[in-house]
Amino acid sequence: MVVGGLGEVDQKYNGKGIRVGIVHARWNKKIIDNLVLGAKNKLLEFGVVERDIIIESVPGAYELPLATVGMFKKHNVDVVIPIGCLIKGSTMHFEYICDSVSHALMDLQFKIGKPVIFGVLTCLTEEQAEARAGLIPGVMHNHGEDWGACAVEMVVKFGGLSSLKIS
Repeated sequence: MVVGGLGEVDQKYNGKGIRVGIVHARWNKKIIDNLVLGAKNKLLEFGVVERDIIIESVPGAYELPLATVGMFKKHNVDVVIPIGCLIKGSTMHFEYICDSVSHALMDLQFKIGKPVIFGVLTCLTEEQAEARAGLIPGVMHNHGEDWGACAVEMVVKFGGLSSLKIS
C-alpha cells in the first residue's frame, strides 16, 4: 500500500497556458531526477505544454531561493517549483540549510506575490528520501507529482492576484 502525498485534487485543473519553472539542486541526483520527472509528468497530465516547462539546475538547496527569483525574472514563469533533497548527516549543516531554505522560499512568495511550491525533501535518512521520490516500490509515491499538481492548482486559483513586481 502506497501512503502519503497530496491525495485527490479537489477538482480538475487545466494547466494550458501556464508557464512553470522547475529549478533543482544537483545534490542527491538519483532522488532529484525522479522528483523532477514526477513533477514534469504531472504538469503534462494537467495540460501544461512541454515547451512551457522550463528546467534549470543549481549546485545545492541553499541556492534554490535566489534561483527561484531568477526563474521568475529570466523566464517569466507563473510558478516555480524549487526541488532539493537534504539528508541529515552528523553535523548541524542539515538544520541550518533546512531552516534557511524553508524560510527564504516561504518569504519569497509574499514578496513577489506568485506561487513558490515547496519541493524540498528534508529527510533523516537516504531511505526516507528514496521512498518520497517513489524509488522504493509500494512504500510511497513520488512527491514530485504532488508538487506538479500543486503548481497548477495554485496558479489557477491564485496566480492572478499578484500586483507586485520583481525588482
